[in-house]
Amino acid sequence: MNEQTLWNSLAQKAGITLDAAQIGRLNSYLDLLFAANERMNLTRIATRADAEILHIGDALTLLPYLPPQAHRVADVGAGGGVPGMVLAIARPDIRVTLIEATRKKADFLRDAVKTLQLPNVAVIADRAEKIARTRARESFDIVVARAVALLPILVEWLLPLAKVGGVVLTMKGPKGIEELKQASAPTRLLGGGDAQAIPVDLPQTTGHLIVKISKIRPTPARFPRDPSIAKGSPISR
Repeated sequence: MNEQTLWNSLAQKAGITLDAAQIGRLNSYLDLLFAANERMNLTRIATRADAEILHIGDALTLLPYLPPQAHRVADVGAGGGVPGMVLAIARPDIRVTLIEATRKKADFLRDAVKTLQLPNVAVIADRAEKIARTRARESFDIVVARAVALLPILVEWLLPLAKVGGVVLTMKGPKGIEELKQASAPTRLLGGGDAQAIPVDLPQTTGHLIVKISKIRPTPARFPRDPSIAKGSPISR
């Protein structure tokens, strides 16, 4: 199965057919990612063939969980742009905000957005905790994250950005089920409902999950905590 067949197969699970221009942008994005990776650490995936599956393909598995009416998406800890950049290419009708606190990575994202001509993508070089104290708080339909932090810590960065009625989607490996149990109390305190672990069917992967959390209540005003207090310390009460 070539990359175009795989990508369209994944997209079609959400009722989407990727056209030639979108396939071209996805390939160009990988070109930019690997070129920049020679100067900074954006990906540990060594080969283009693996990246076609483990970056592009993995990101496309989120598409069925982005409802048609979802128009504002935040990618927290966007890094090299997965999954947010890929989702923006596949769903040009949505507005994606890439949140990345590391300046070099944010600069790469801005350059990639310009090169790929993606008017539906904005980049913010700041921490999610700070952004959640602005007008962006509880304004996003969907908040996504991949390979950022353990779930008990991550929910404090994501749920304050999701609007009531919105959804948080995190991409996890085989340890995601255990993290889900540990994150139960913080999730409820932050306004989240019951979490759902959805197995991912993707070549070359084992045990990959999408953790889906609905935002059912406003997040209490005291959250997120200041990073100097919260770093590495999940909410206990």
